[in-house]
Amino acid sequence: MSSAIRRVTRALLFVAGVTALLAVAAPASAHGILSVVYADLSSGGPGVVHTQLQVEYDLFVVSAADAAKDDPLYRAGMDAFDAGDAEQQVAVLQAHRPAVSSYVTERFRIEAAGQECAPTLADDITMTQQDGVPYAVLGLDYACPPSENGHEAFSSLFPDAEGYVTDTKTILTYSLDLHEGSTVLDAEHPSFTTAQTPLERFWEFFRLGAEHLLTGIDHILFLLALIVGSRRLREVVIAATTFTLAHSVTFILAATGVVAAPPELVEPTIALSIAVVGAWYLWRLWRGGKVDQDLSHAHGFLRLDRAGWLRVGVVFLFGLVHGLGFASALGIDEPWSWTLLWSLLVFNVGIEAVQIGLIVVAFPLLVLLRRHYPRIGMWASGLLAVVVTVAGLVWFVQRILGIE
Repeated sequence: MSSAIRRVTRALLFVAGVTALLAVAAPASAHGILSVVYADLSSGGPGVVHTQLQVEYDLFVVSAADAAKDDPLYRAGMDAFDAGDAEQQVAVLQAHRPAVSSYVTERFRIEAAGQECAPTLADDITMTQQDGVPYAVLGLDYACPPSENGHEAFSSLFPDAEGYVTDTKTILTYSLDLHEGSTVLDAEHPSFTTAQTPLERFWEFFRLGAEHLLTGIDHILFLLALIVGSRRLREVVIAATTFTLAHSVTFILAATGVVAAPPELVEPTIALSIAVVGAWYLWRLWRGGKVDQDLSHAHGFLRLDRAGWLRVGVVFLFGLVHGLGFASALGIDEPWSWTLLWSLLVFNVGIEAVQIGLIVVAFPLLVLLRRHYPRIGMWASGLLAVVVTVAGLVWFVQRILGIE
């Protein structure tokens, strides 16, 4: 065996091993975003930035009570949460305005001309829901000094250090300083300025999409299952394109509130899709033993045989479900707008860039191994398919049972 082929074999086996470790280590829910904050910035008049914050009610009560050492806030707030009484929840927050105001204003700041703006919590506090979860709606007015370079927002709400959630995202929309758009703040990127260029705004959502796929081991495994189950480049390109089109449709529809599906249904189905696509390849391997060969006699539209078209149909259906998962992970459920649509499309472009990168790296390695050493290629592909299938089944059971 040549040194080049040995290196390829080792690379594939390394990928399979790392994938197995990640699959074992990953939690039942592979989406790390456990809380989402919504912030909307607009002009409140000369020198004033009006901000509307939506924060997850029970998390807010726990965090604010802990920060202020206000045990009555915690006890009354959780009683109101358990009762599901929105009026009672508002009353609790109003009764503990100092703790509420202190927590929010210390962790959501706005600056202008290098100086911090002075925040004031509005009198009204209301309740709403996001994906069936109670959210408190807070209004704040920030009095700012004159600035020719826009305003800069900083968010450190619900940090990992509190120990209650992991990787909080703040979805920020703005119509301020003659600019409008949206962005995402997190621990690694906690600030945003309205003086940001269009290219910088593009990069924010592109980065978020790329990071989501790279950190979403379930979606990576699904893509690897598509790669190992493809017999030639045409098949993997058609499968990946079909997956892209399908999840783009439901991703945008779900994020703009047109369609909705409970995570209790979406997440197990995503896990099951991983297992099905991986097991499909193993079944074909067991039935024929030559599933890695080119489709030299395939004719018809796009030169796909019956099995190829059946696979495309299955990938399309599962892609629709994955789109719902992407939307849930991003945490956007807002009314339709061109600004939101642009942000969603850029997020999707980030996902596809990583997807294409994985195909460009992994598929040529498989092709090289399959052509020069078919048996080794079959075993390497089979091993990866086994890992994918087992991981999908484990996640399916965990998500059905609600095991973290």
